[in-house]
Order: sequence, then structure tokens, then C-alpha cells
Amino acid sequence: MTGPTMLQIGDIQVHLIQESHYLVDPGGPFGLVPRALWSRHMTPTDDLLVLMTSNCLLLRTAGRNILIDSGYGHRLPEKIQRQLQLTRPFGDLCGGLARLGLAPGDVNLVINTHLHADHCAGNTRLAENGEVVAVFPNAEYVVQRREYEDACRPNERTRATYVADNFEPLRASGQLRLLDGDCDLAPGLRTVVTPGHTPGHMSVVLESGGQVAVQLADLATYALHFERLGWMTAYDVEPLITLETKRRWQVWALEREALLFFPHDPQRPAGRLQRDDAGRLKVAGVAFEPIQGAG
Repeated sequence: MTGPTMLQIGDIQVHLIQESHYLVDPGGPFGLVPRALWSRHMTPTDDLLVLMTSNCLLLRTAGRNILIDSGYGHRLPEKIQRQLQLTRPFGDLCGGLARLGLAPGDVNLVINTHLHADHCAGNTRLAENGEVVAVFPNAEYVVQRREYEDACRPNERTRATYVADNFEPLRASGQLRLLDGDCDLAPGLRTVVTPGHTPGHMSVVLESGGQVAVQLADLATYALHFERLGWMTAYDVEPLITLETKRRWQVWALEREALLFFPHDPQRPAGRLQRDDAGRLKVAGVAFEPIQGAG
């Protein structure tokens, strides 16, 4: 490792736990973008697949441990794991927490930016008695009400990625809180609705000590998506709304020189949006290494 495993936003410590690596058909993350364009920036495998990572963030602030998204977890069917060629070169989520001296019971809050399985399947686990229970027994989990309602009533487009066992056991245990719009969850930590990927999708803004950051979640799967308004994933439910949401947040990020976190980018998990000499937008990567966990 050559870079830091922790970034400081004022009083907020941010740690990167890279929960999993997996390979997908580029038609997913790049949608209508031709290979001739995206392959200038990413090299596919011999099988013409591209790498995605589950970049979970652990925040430590005011004595609280706050997790943004929980990745794929350990309940993914073996068939899907094989299809994704899923690996964990840095260990699993709980292994990363252990390297920080934390047990699952030490996590106070889990923010689900949305309820697609790659962001929330790690919410729950299979107990010895066969029940599906919370991985983080003492945590409150939060998600937008609109996202939860859409996940409970999926359609032909969305049903494959909404899995009830990722969130309904939390509702039953009283651990799941539904948010109605933007919400301050802790000093310097605010969730904001950023629709497009899903109507109830949200991002997480951090402001402390004169510094600003945002975990964009799937508003920008890779840094490439934030540099280019017209690049959307095939997973976006409302791609034209994604475009307009990105337009607003590009302005926001430039004005504040905000640190940006990207949920699936193995090369640039963090960066800042800048204009080059030709006036084009470019994310300048910021060194940020994943914690070497276990498991």
C-alpha cells in the first residue's frame, strides 16, 4: 500500500473497507457508451468484463461508528458468486472493522444509500437457527421511504436486485428507520436525495472543520461517470434524471472543492472534480487505500 487508509474531514474520520471485487459485463456500468470510448479509460479482461469494487465507508465521529452501505455480504447464492467471479482480496466487511478494533456490535448506524443488493446484502446474515438477522445488532439502519416502498413493490425491471431478506428482517426487529427526504443524522453528516439511479437513491454529505465531502453512491458508479454527464449505467431506473442530478452536483462539487467518494471504482475511490486547461471536467484522484481486513 502506498496511500493512507484514513482521510480526515474536519472531526470526521473516513476509512475505506473494500468489501468485495467482482467482474461484470460492461453493458451494466456503461450502458449505451460504446466500448471504443470507455475502453480508453478502463482495460477489460480477456473475457471483456470490467472490475467493480464494493467501496464501503466507515465513519468515526463524536464517539459513533457509522457505516455507509454494506456490500454483498455472505448470503449471495453460489451461482451468482461464480457469475460475478467475486473475490475479497482485502478481506470482508467485518474483517475490515476488526482491523479498526471494532466488532459488529460497535456499529451504531448503517446508511443504505439504496437497496440494490450490492449496497445492502451485507445488512443481514444467516443465524445458526436459520433465521436472517442483522449483522450489526446494535445499529439503526436508515433508508429513504421511497426506496423502501419501491423495493417492497418491485416491477419487472427492478425485481432482480431487490431482495427482501436484505432489509425486511431489520423492519421486523425495529432497526430500520425510513427517511422522508434530506436528513441530518449526526453532527456534520447529512443524507440528501439524489434521484436517478433509483427514485429513492441518496448520497451522504460530510461537512466539518471547513471541509466538505460527499459519498455519491450510484449517482456516479465510477469517477468516469461524474466527469461525463451523458455517461449513465444500464442499472439507472431514470437515466435522464440521473443526468440532471449529476449536473447540479457537479456545480456543487466544483464550488466547494469537495472530496468525492465513488462506490465501485477500484482506481479512484476518492477524488476532486476539477477543470483542465481545456475546460473539461476531470476527477483528480486522491490517494485512499482500503483497509487490509480478514475473512
